[in-house]
Amino acid sequence: MKIRKIEPNGDLTAIDKKKRNPYKIALFAIIILSTATFFGFKYSKNQATNICLDSDTKVYDTYKDAVVLVKHRYGYFAKINGKEFQLTAEEAKEETIYGTGFFVDKEGKILTNSHVLQPWNSSNEENEKVNTNIRNLTMKIASILTTDVSEDEYESFIQRNWSVASSYNREEGDGEGDYEESSEETSEQPAGEEFVSSNDTEVDTTKASTDIAASIPIKEYVSKDDIEVYVKTVDIAIALHNSEEEWLNCEIGKISEDTNIDLGVLQLTDHQTPNSVTKFIDLENAVEDDQSLTPGQKAIMIGYPLGIDLAKTNSGIKVQLYDGKISKESDENKIQYSITSTHGASGAPVFNECGQLIAVNFGGVDQVQGINFGIVAKHIQSVY
Repeated sequence: MKIRKIEPNGDLTAIDKKKRNPYKIALFAIIILSTATFFGFKYSKNQATNICLDSDTKVYDTYKDAVVLVKHRYGYFAKINGKEFQLTAEEAKEETIYGTGFFVDKEGKILTNSHVLQPWNSSNEENEKVNTNIRNLTMKIASILTTDVSEDEYESFIQRNWSVASSYNREEGDGEGDYEESSEETSEQPAGEEFVSSNDTEVDTTKASTDIAASIPIKEYVSKDDIEVYVKTVDIAIALHNSEEEWLNCEIGKISEDTNIDLGVLQLTDHQTPNSVTKFIDLENAVEDDQSLTPGQKAIMIGYPLGIDLAKTNSGIKVQLYDGKISKESDENKIQYSITSTHGASGAPVFNECGQLIAVNFGGVDQVQGINFGIVAKHIQSVY
């Protein structure tokens, strides 16, 4: 019989330790193998991601399903005493714009331009135009809405009486601002002429005027300080390449706070990228070193210039491919390229010859085709 010796401190003898060493070696081997497998998988994944697509057709075929047509409806709203409703007057009419976006993950997130998500802030000129309209609409509502109208009747009352509304500031009465006078012009009596009545009977006009004024009920109007007018989204949706104009509802996510970075995120309301989108655009593979983008390099854009007008065909909505070359070095925010484009392509992805994202298209020169700009890819992380 073999007797195992126990040391005074309770440890196993050297013979027992030797017997247990193979287990330690096996465990150590498993750890090494797992680590090697993990890094090998990451390496092989990166290698697959970094494969150069090397042709416009391959870039198009790879990403066409990920690029979507964006439709954004927005209008003017009023909020009075907590009651919100949309204004329907001609100067507050609803607008619809189209843009482009592209899926960047499996959760239905779509990258596009901030001006597609907030077109009323697309430029200083547009912003001033909207603010002027807001002031006029506020004053017009204040000129007709009386305090005896119930909150539920605000919208219908304003619609019925809008034709007599005036943007004149009733409270200040100084005539300053952007007013649209609705009162009729009155003819002035020529100087030096005395008005002679055809009736010889004298009339006490002072008493008559007093009696008329007394018979008119005094109305109290809602203060313009209690009227809030603003612009907001009515609805925003996207359509997929090859779809039959089926619009999927979205919600607006983060928008860049930097006015120089025209980027924003849109997301499907169900937070799930459609199964038809087998490959979204990989941001990890994007070219973040914008100084490596030099004039003469290839630039490929996939998008929806002219929106639904050009996208709609007899066999459904079709995305389009346009190419050109980088024509100016990056200025840290934007890159210029010679891609033919127009309104509707805002938010379109721009790739290099290998299919790596280099920029997000945001604008161009209306007077000349082939001069367009994109926000360089390194700024995407600021909103995504």
